[in-house]
Amino acid sequence: MKKSNTIIKKISFALTLTAVALFTFNCSVDTTEMAADGKIKRIMEETGAVGLAVAVVKDGEIIFSNTYGYKNLETKEAIAEDDLFRIASISKSFTTTALMTLVEQGKLSLDDDVSDLAGFAVRNPEYPDKVITLKMLLSHTSSLSDSQGYFELDVLNPETNPDYAKCYNDYEPGSQYEYCNLGFNTIGAIVEKYSEERFDNFIRKTILDPMNLYANFNPDSLDRDKFVTLYSYNEADSAAGTEAGFTPSPAAYASRSEIIENDYVHGYSTPVFSPTGGMKISARGLAAYMAMHMNHGTDPVTGTQIISEESARLMQTPVIDRGEGETYCLALRTTENLIEGEVMTGHTGSAYGLFSAMFFQPEKKIGIVMMTNGCKPEYKDGFTLIQGEVIRALYETFKD
Repeated sequence: MKKSNTIIKKISFALTLTAVALFTFNCSVDTTEMAADGKIKRIMEETGAVGLAVAVVKDGEIIFSNTYGYKNLETKEAIAEDDLFRIASISKSFTTTALMTLVEQGKLSLDDDVSDLAGFAVRNPEYPDKVITLKMLLSHTSSLSDSQGYFELDVLNPETNPDYAKCYNDYEPGSQYEYCNLGFNTIGAIVEKYSEERFDNFIRKTILDPMNLYANFNPDSLDRDKFVTLYSYNEADSAAGTEAGFTPSPAAYASRSEIIENDYVHGYSTPVFSPTGGMKISARGLAAYMAMHMNHGTDPVTGTQIISEESARLMQTPVIDRGEGETYCLALRTTENLIEGEVMTGHTGSAYGLFSAMFFQPEKKIGIVMMTNGCKPEYKDGFTLIQGEVIRALYETFKD
């Protein structure tokens, strides 16, 4: 009987220790998350943000995510974790990831002449003998500019635009950096042409479906009730009292159905999906996608390989120096201006009042995603205040 009682006491003691350990762990987790929430809310107040969604990835897992503020200022509806933002230029990495699958299949090479791929001459008229390659478009070193716009390839096509030469800068292709959306919309058209599938469908097939992500470049393929309203900010409107200076931007989610049904030309009309900035996705969805790139092309959750390790590393390899601790890779950039002493890899986005950011530290296997649907934009070191402060706050909170 005494032996039985001793065993029972030992089991009871062990269970007590386990309960204490679990309680301590949960308190620690709760305290960390509360600290993160407190920091985020203060940043939102400082920047006048309408709404915000964030997520943190560590060692391949989403360890924290939350939403704050309003999905819609007029209705005061809160943002849900599965609500969708148009994330702007972070979209470029999705387009490039899809492109890399075609490179791996041997259908394309990064050294290919864009003129041959696009079906019309893509040549800087001041350097007609200098080939403009896919790699140049991907790294913003092609000498192309957005001076003529970028939502139609007609502006670049010498057969449709007499002023096509204005699409080029006056330096040799490959020699300098200038951010260019036209280049990435051209890449999207090439992806569509050589995949032999409509651009939005190919992105879904190669990236979104294999990773079980609810997202798309085509707004008509998604539940519109999930779209987070984007708000542009104008100081003059703020002074006039116009909803604190914020104006809705419905064009961010404008339907593409009419042109797809009536006037769509495969491999040419692709910019209607905005391969340069049109992805709609949640913060958690983007974090899962980021985790795949952090894991060098393989989804750490499903084990599905989206692109090869070689392709993933190539996308993260600097091509050109942008100055001030910044380089540009292939649809990704590196920066020393976010976290002191760290080189972070990722991208930002800004359009229609939205500001987004996706950055990770490859060696330490930590990454952060943030997206706001509107704020008072202030800039520092190449980032808006809200982008930089949110990334820094979450990194410092969850790095250990």
